[in-house]
Amino acid sequence: MKILWCWRCKIDVPMLDDNEFTKAKELYSLGFKNAKADRFQPLLKYYKDLTGFKETEAAAIMHHQISQYGPVCNICGKPYRTPAAIFCAACGDRID
Repeated sequence: MKILWCWRCKIDVPMLDDNEFTKAKELYSLGFKNAKADRFQPLLKYYKDLTGFKETEAAAIMHHQISQYGPVCNICGKPYRTPAAIFCAACGDRID
C-alpha cells in the first residue's frame, strides 16, 4: 500500500499493490453475483481493514492500484496518469 493522488477521486488515497488489488478485484467480482443491497460490503471492509481509509464507493477502489499509474512527477508529486505517460497531466513536466 502507498498513498498516491487518485485522478478519479481528486485526493490522495491509499493505493494497493498488485497482490492486495488481486484480492480486492475478487471481492468486487463477487459483489456482482450477490443481489443484496450491501453486496460490496466485503470489499469495502477489506479496503478499510488494509488501509484504514473508509471508502464508500466500491468502484473507486478499482482505480486504487499502484501499477495503473506511472511514476511520481518530480515537480508536483502527483503520479503520471498511466505507466506509458510521457508528461505529467497536472503540471506538464515531461519525462526525457
